[in-house]
Amino acid sequence: MAALMIQGCGSDVGKSVLVAGLCRLFTNRGLRVRPFKPQNMSNNAAVTADGGEIGRAQALQAMACRTPPTVDMNPVLLKPQSDVGAQLIVQGKMAGTWQARGYQDRKGELLGTVLDSFRRLEAECDLVIVEGAGSPAEINLRAGDIANMGFARAADVPVVLVGDIDRGHVIAALVGAHVVLADGDRAMIRGFLINKFRGDPSLFLDGRIEIARRTGWPDLGMAPWLAAARSLPAEDAIVLDRSAPGARRRLRIVAPMLSRIANFDDFDALRLEPDVDFGFVPPGQPLPGDADLVILPGTKATLADLAFLRAEGWDIDLAAHVRRGGRVLGVCGGYQMLGRTLSDPLGIEGRPETVDGLGLLDVDTVLTGDKILAPVSGRLEPSGGCFEGYEMHVGRTTGAARPLLTLDNGATDGARSPNGLIMGCYVHGLFNRGSAREAFLGEMGAASDGCEQNERVDAALDEIAGALEEAFDIQALARIAGLGSVAPRSGL
Repeated sequence: MAALMIQGCGSDVGKSVLVAGLCRLFTNRGLRVRPFKPQNMSNNAAVTADGGEIGRAQALQAMACRTPPTVDMNPVLLKPQSDVGAQLIVQGKMAGTWQARGYQDRKGELLGTVLDSFRRLEAECDLVIVEGAGSPAEINLRAGDIANMGFARAADVPVVLVGDIDRGHVIAALVGAHVVLADGDRAMIRGFLINKFRGDPSLFLDGRIEIARRTGWPDLGMAPWLAAARSLPAEDAIVLDRSAPGARRRLRIVAPMLSRIANFDDFDALRLEPDVDFGFVPPGQPLPGDADLVILPGTKATLADLAFLRAEGWDIDLAAHVRRGGRVLGVCGGYQMLGRTLSDPLGIEGRPETVDGLGLLDVDTVLTGDKILAPVSGRLEPSGGCFEGYEMHVGRTTGAARPLLTLDNGATDGARSPNGLIMGCYVHGLFNRGSAREAFLGEMGAASDGCEQNERVDAALDEIAGALEEAFDIQALARIAGLGSVAPRSGL
């Protein structure tokens, strides 16, 4: 079967978006395509059709392939819980918490598992498009590598290297990678791509010629700045640092940028609402006093981020917000923080302890050893707006007298204060359905555009695929992958 691996000269060079775009591009040409990322590190995760979890980017790439996400698409996922430790997910299930040094020493042991997942995907499709992690030029991480060249060589998958011109020094990045890579790794690279170019592409023609001359790698094309990528869910929290404040609109919604913030794409649909000014509040800044709604987002380490929230003084800001009659919504870990107590008797997040929550909801949470991973759907109470999302959490919360959500299976989720202004629930993706946003925003006197977020993302994927059709040498990429020539784009 055919396969192609997209590696980058660093993190955040746009690998995930390019892989998603190429997945849609080749799918539109009538091929059965599957995404694959051997190892990912992200706290933005998705629940799969087979009951596990993978990185959010691979779920998006599966959507680009018009196929359900499965755990084989991202067999190793690291979810950081601290600066030196992460929860390890292997083929969709928790496999313990690893310290950074220990993982670096033992990651090679997971290569067999990674290859098993890759071979299963290969067997069910015409083309696998693989995304690397970080950069192969980080040669200090090469020993035992399963994310970049270690995988590429073990699976014999050809590599295309991507450089990001938007951050500058792209010539040095690509040529430098050529210099530092070992001969065997360098031989896996069959060409290079430039990403995120703004302006007249002819102005960088000489630079592309020089990269090809110095490396011997074919120039496979240069992608423009893809504005449609703004409609895609972001995987890395680094993008939150670049959030620009919007113009004041009818409704102002803010979310504190917790240190282990997770699944922050929950709020993409709110961010795109014309009546909503949505923004993340970075550490060192107070929660704004004119906010209508404060959202406490999900987090990979609830206890640690509750302490972080208090250290930032956001608990004081939140109390003042509530006294002014402001609304609060907690999602997943944020919901747990809103309760009376939060207990970790098994030491899942660190040492066993029980701490006081923010006391804004009459609920209590106990962290447990098993993780709930499930797609859910239902309606908001009391408005009745319909939602579809998923649960992904460790912990059980009890004491809710007024649930926020009623699920289609008859169960309830979340809690709401007696005055209805303080809310919390475990469901991610709560606002992706237009009817849910209409009901939720309508309670606060704002209108919704009613758009379905999945339809908006799907349209963006087609737009990105169209741009890559024009920018890249698609026939050359197909030959490198082992496809030979490919048919023209279908009329989808």
